[in-house]
Amino acid sequence: MPHRDDAFFMRRALELAVQGAGSVSPNPMVGSVVVHNQEIIGEGYHQKFGGPHAEVNAIASVIDEQKLREATLYVTLEPCAHFGKTPPCSDLIVQKALSRVVIGCRDPYIEVAGKGIARLQAAGIAVTEGVLEAECLKSNEAFIKSHTTGLPFVTIKLAQTLDGKIATSLGASHWITGEEARGEVHRLRSIYDAVLVGEATVRADDSQLTVRYCEGRNPLRVVLDRRMRLPLDANIFDTAAPTILFASSSWERLPKVELLRSRGVTVLFVNEHAEELDLRQVLVELHKRQVLSVMVEGGSRLSASFVRAGLVDKMLMFIAPKLFGGDGLSSFAPLGVSTPDQSLNLRFEPPHFFGSDVLLEAYITA
Repeated sequence: MPHRDDAFFMRRALELAVQGAGSVSPNPMVGSVVVHNQEIIGEGYHQKFGGPHAEVNAIASVIDEQKLREATLYVTLEPCAHFGKTPPCSDLIVQKALSRVVIGCRDPYIEVAGKGIARLQAAGIAVTEGVLEAECLKSNEAFIKSHTTGLPFVTIKLAQTLDGKIATSLGASHWITGEEARGEVHRLRSIYDAVLVGEATVRADDSQLTVRYCEGRNPLRVVLDRRMRLPLDANIFDTAAPTILFASSSWERLPKVELLRSRGVTVLFVNEHAEELDLRQVLVELHKRQVLSVMVEGGSRLSASFVRAGLVDKMLMFIAPKLFGGDGLSSFAPLGVSTPDQSLNLRFEPPHFFGSDVLLEAYITA
C-alpha cells in the first residue's frame, strides 16, 4: 500500500531523472532516492547511456549499510532484471536487502516487463507500484512508445503568430518568436534524438539544426529530399552533426548519392506515394537506428503530412503575440477537414512563458 509521503519522494526521483535528458537515450531516464525514517540518505539518476543505472548510483551514495537495509528505495521506472550493459538492478536491491521498493511505473521493455518486480517480491521485499504513475510514464514517453509500437515518439514544433501563421506571404519567418523561445528550442533539440525537416525548409533557412543557444548534444539531423535537389554545400550536410537524407527509391542511381556518402551523410531510400515520401517507412528506418524521439521542424506541408498519416504524438506550439492575418502562411497545409467533427483533437498541458511568447504543449487525443 502507498504511504503518505510516497508521492513526495517519488517527485524528487522524477526531478533527478530528467537530469539524464539528452544523455541516456536509447535507455530511459530514471531517478531514484533512498529514504530512511522519512529522510533521504541517498539519491542518484541514470547519467549516461552505458553507465550505472539510477538505483545503482542511489545505493552507492548511501554511507550507512544498516540504514540502507531498513530503507525504502524509490525509483521512477521498474528496476531491470536482465544483463545488458550493466548487471540487473533488481539483483543489487535483493543483495543489499532493502526492506521496501516504491516504483513509479513498469518498464515495457520485454526483457524487464514485470520481471524486476517479480524478482523483488520473490526475495520478500515489499513492493508498491504506480506512485505518480502518469508523471513517470510521461517522463519516458519516447522510450515507452518505442517499446510498445516499434516507432519513435514524434513531436511537431511550431513557431507561430497568435493567428496561426508561421511566415508572411513572402515566406519571411525570422524571427516570429523572441530569443528566450529560441533558446528553449535549442534545449529541446539537445534532448531529442533527431530533428527532422523537409527540403523546402532547408532551402528557405539553410539551418544547421544544431544546438547553439545552450549546452547539450547535437541531435541527428534528418532531411526529407524526395528528388535529391538540395545543394551539396547546404549547412545540413556539414560535419557539425550526423545527417540522414531520405529520398525516393527512384533516385537511387543518382551520382550525387555517392558524393553525399563520401562526406559522411547517410542516404536512405524509401517508397513514395502521391509525390510524398512514405513517412511511416522513414520512422521505421530511424527506429532501427535507435532513434526514439523525433522533433519535426518542417513547414506547413510537412507538418500536415505527418498529421494526415496519423504519426504525430505531440505538438509544441511557440506562440508570439503577433498577427499576420490572411497574408501569412498557415501552420498547416490542408488536412481535409470540412466539418468540425473531422478535426484533430488535442489535449493541452499547462502553458509555459518564454519572454513574451507562450509555449503550448498538446497531445493528440483522436
